[in-house]
Amino acid sequence: MSRTLRVVVAPDSFGGALDSVGVAAAIAAGWSKVRPNDEILRRPMADGGEGTLAALADALGDGAERQTIETSDPLGRPIRADWLLLGDGHEAFIEMAAASGLARLSADERTPHNAGAASTRGTGDLVRAALDAGVERITIGLGGSATTDGGSGLLRALGVRFVGDGGDLPEGGAALARLDRIDTSALDPRLADVKIVIASDVTNPLCGPRGAAATYGPQKGADEPAVAALDAALATYGRAIEQATGRLVADIPGAGAAGGTTAGLIGVAHATVRPGVEVVAELVGLADALETADLVITGEGRADEQTLQGKTAMGVATLARPRATPVALLCGALGDRAEALDAAMSLAVVQPILDRPMSLADAMADTDRLVQAGAARLARSIGIGLELAAGG
Repeated sequence: MSRTLRVVVAPDSFGGALDSVGVAAAIAAGWSKVRPNDEILRRPMADGGEGTLAALADALGDGAERQTIETSDPLGRPIRADWLLLGDGHEAFIEMAAASGLARLSADERTPHNAGAASTRGTGDLVRAALDAGVERITIGLGGSATTDGGSGLLRALGVRFVGDGGDLPEGGAALARLDRIDTSALDPRLADVKIVIASDVTNPLCGPRGAAATYGPQKGADEPAVAALDAALATYGRAIEQATGRLVADIPGAGAAGGTTAGLIGVAHATVRPGVEVVAELVGLADALETADLVITGEGRADEQTLQGKTAMGVATLARPRATPVALLCGALGDRAEALDAAMSLAVVQPILDRPMSLADAMADTDRLVQAGAARLARSIGIGLELAAGG
């Protein structure tokens, strides 16, 4: 009889088919059908974007207290949104997509006008709620935003004024084209005593061909004229930040994340930026879990050359390497340069979950079953290996 294993399950989401919490649950269920006596620690992962809050809540259990507030969506409509209180009340995690996410808008609301009017104020309300709770550190996960306002709405909620045309400008990135100056005199003083960390893997600058508007504007509804107008408005915004704070933010790598929100937070709120996977791994205690693990199973929808560019699976493998913990990767499909994954990530196994020819739509609809079945096959393979090793 093979020995009992301690298995850490730390997958990313499978695209739009199943979030990381669901993937982790499916892997655990499939594995346990074959090896019910093994100890499984679920640590669903994310990169700081949409789905990170759910992953943290699942991984931390009682260590993450969900808070709900009344706030507004990107177009100013009233909504309820959640944030997490962590570390015995000393830390907060805020997912920008919870209030300011693109998922808050229907497909027909993603228009050029709304792309210019969308605001991050709702995320600012979440930050203010965390300050009200007395936290010492706020981590903001960026990604999936509907906004290109440079984080100006967020900063408005914290007391910053954006002045132009003789008064306060309206919400949204388009209005920043008329920005004359930024007034930070009423900025919430509590920010001076709180460390703000941005979890983001985006490297785009604020403006230009790779800037926030050009790269992400079209998916938020901006057409070519709207992209050009928003890019020019963000350039004006970057100059105004420099004038108000002395910080040159426009060319900082990653300043264009979440429609330029990183630029506003670095320039006005002294935020620091860290890789999203690294931040999430730290928050869920992945390194500690790996210390005594016999195997770690990660996963993602498509394993290809992009996996090597700092995606979640790569982050998990990087943490496992110095601990000599074997890593198995379950994936929906293998893509370009997948053969390079084994060597680059020191993977023990790369296993697609498909068990028969099927369309992408059918695979996405059947992801839960496919992941469970793939995990079960992996468990059988590992079990055979252990039996052979014991017999040898």
